[in-house]
Amino acid sequence: MNSITVVLPYAAHLQSESRANGLNQFIKSELVSKILLLHDGDAGVAFPKCVGMKVKSPTSGAAINAFLKKITTPFFLFVPQSQQVELSQLALERFVSVAEQTGAGMIYADYYEVKNGQLKTPLRRSDHPVNDYQLGSIRDNFDFGAMLLFNTNAVRKTLKRYGGTQGVAKVERAGLYDLRLKLSIDYELFHIQEYLYTKVESDVRKSGEKLFDYVDPRNQFVQKELESVATQHLKNIDAYLKPKFSKVPKFDAQFPVEASVIIPVRNRERTVADAVKSALSQKTNFPFNVIVVDNHSTDGTTAILSELAAKNSGVKHIIPLRDDLGIGGCWNEAVFSEHCGRYAVQLDSDDMYNSENTLQKVVDLFHSGKYAMIVGSYQLVNSELKEIPPGLIDHKEWTPDNGRNNALRINGLGAPRAFHTALLRQVGLPNVSYGEDYAVALRLSREYQIGRIYESLYLCRRWEGNTDAALPIDKINRNDWYKDKIRTIEILARQKLNRSKR
Repeated sequence: MNSITVVLPYAAHLQSESRANGLNQFIKSELVSKILLLHDGDAGVAFPKCVGMKVKSPTSGAAINAFLKKITTPFFLFVPQSQQVELSQLALERFVSVAEQTGAGMIYADYYEVKNGQLKTPLRRSDHPVNDYQLGSIRDNFDFGAMLLFNTNAVRKTLKRYGGTQGVAKVERAGLYDLRLKLSIDYELFHIQEYLYTKVESDVRKSGEKLFDYVDPRNQFVQKELESVATQHLKNIDAYLKPKFSKVPKFDAQFPVEASVIIPVRNRERTVADAVKSALSQKTNFPFNVIVVDNHSTDGTTAILSELAAKNSGVKHIIPLRDDLGIGGCWNEAVFSEHCGRYAVQLDSDDMYNSENTLQKVVDLFHSGKYAMIVGSYQLVNSELKEIPPGLIDHKEWTPDNGRNNALRINGLGAPRAFHTALLRQVGLPNVSYGEDYAVALRLSREYQIGRIYESLYLCRRWEGNTDAALPIDKINRNDWYKDKIRTIEILARQKLNRSKR
């Protein structure tokens, strides 16, 4: 037996509550040889099998390198955060059995979740399945759950090949991210679709409230570190793109106007008039129109749009013949229509431009001739248009030299998004209602430079009607899986592109 070393953060205030801290279940297991308790210098460890270890951060490169030196077992179970977990029946045995049978570099599993509670009987718990790992799962927020079983030999071989001291040790917060990316190159990260433990959820915010954590200005240091790790990974797998871009081609196509504001909509009677009027209020030195694709609304949206179109010749109200369209499909209806201008500029049906100069600023940047796509910045506001945290979302993690590589790590590029229509017609948008803009942005950035405007152009309204406001876990997983699949496609395409250049 004795095949596992357990590594977990240690909270000194839980010393007298060893059961709550998850220690007893590990202490009593015959599979566990040793328990390394990572602490910040305030730990009086007095439990069997337990050894204290002072670290600055449990997921730093220095911490990982340090505790690896103390591991002599074939596997180590890493619990990255100080949280309450309770093992299911024969959970450790199952972890080890699957690891031995598959030869995977890391094993993770589905789990049960308790929100706003304690591990006590009876439990009010819910299922929390997680996704399978794929080539494109390089985002830093991939949900592996609370327990990761590593193959010790695989980890050591990986760090020897791709850099341990020179790589992992230099990162203060992203060491675990760096380790799993490197491990995934030569080994499988294997998902057990069984509920092997129960975890108390510490972050109980709704899905829509977590979306913008990574662009919070307070997290910029960590974001730059994560970018560095992700960029090196792309180099390791031959998917990194150097900052050399194709020129945007000149097209002979004729367009009815210089720009079109594209608004896909379904059942937004509360907000769509505000969006359309915001677009119509734009002051420009060129002609533009507003194309609203009404995806068979069943509330009062259609009537509102019909009235607006009757009063304003610049409003093009399109009701598609098809009834199988997502947001991407609605965009295609607008972009391929006879009404679409030279540039197509996004506006969601529950959002607004924050000034009458937004459209002019976007088109002026297009006129420089450098960009196939432009992305602005936006402010988060509530239903009354009052700013809410974190306020301005400017995506300054995007840099001209490395933005298209870092885009594979993050979940979006920002808003408003605008496209060179002729190029957009060449690639089209996936007919989905999540990730369609991300997919086309990655595709265009593979060849062309993306322009950025870092001042606020747009008010992004967060309210209960948002499609991502409070998603169930199966929908969150479906969305995350799809974006990972988009990344997988893009990474394969970039690897193919790099091979063709050699």
